[in-house]
Amino acid sequence: MKRLPEKAARNLSEIRKKKPLIHNITNFVVMNYTANALLAMGASPVMAHASNEVEEMVSFAGALVLNIGTLTDDWIASMIKAGKKASESKIPIILDPVGSGATSLRTGAAKRIIRETRVSVIRGNASEILSLRQDDSKTKGVDSIHSVETAAGPAKILAGELGTVLAVTGPTDLITDGKQVIQVSNGHPLMGYVTGTGCAATVTIAAFLSVDRDPVSATATALAFFGLAGEVAAKNASAPGSFMIAMLDALYTITPEELMRNCKFKD
Repeated sequence: MKRLPEKAARNLSEIRKKKPLIHNITNFVVMNYTANALLAMGASPVMAHASNEVEEMVSFAGALVLNIGTLTDDWIASMIKAGKKASESKIPIILDPVGSGATSLRTGAAKRIIRETRVSVIRGNASEILSLRQDDSKTKGVDSIHSVETAAGPAKILAGELGTVLAVTGPTDLITDGKQVIQVSNGHPLMGYVTGTGCAATVTIAAFLSVDRDPVSATATALAFFGLAGEVAAKNASAPGSFMIAMLDALYTITPEELMRNCKFKD
């Protein structure tokens, strides 16, 4: 825990030095914003979901993001195809189960991806994470109706069962691999008023995981960086529209030294 701020600074420096390619199979709503977020922090985004190119594309990526926000059967097939190739090549996979628990399509797709590929990190809100373990857990569309605190115990159990890292994001983020638990309290309330903020947090984890193969530290440091970007952005914006742009500016301007000084971790 004491070394996480230093690790955060080092991870951010490595992203800006190496400019890792992050392959995204994501939703129409956030494609532009998450691509810009990756560019701003120093990574290189590609949005590719055609089934006849995903295996080739993912083979030279630093990480694969699977985001189920606007699903179709064809996209599910592409996600599985890319995920299997990434698993074979030991390329980390980050799953964002957007709206899991809202419909059987979303919940079933998330569980199938987990079952058929080797997912390194699952990032979602409390309701989405709970839906992966509890068949009767529901969400309100893509919004959470549960608190991070409610999901903490089940998330720890589920992470152990799946052998993966779970990141439950909210006012305070919780990261667990089933054994250790880390909380990150960086962030700002305006982050909840911009579509795609959670998805941008997911791609930030992907970028950090491409340079730090410890999924716990990569996820915790990524969420500290992203939350700090929200804090910095809020100093320059008072409403969601300007805040959205200020977030991109903050992802670009925050230095590794600033990140190391301002991380808010606790166990």
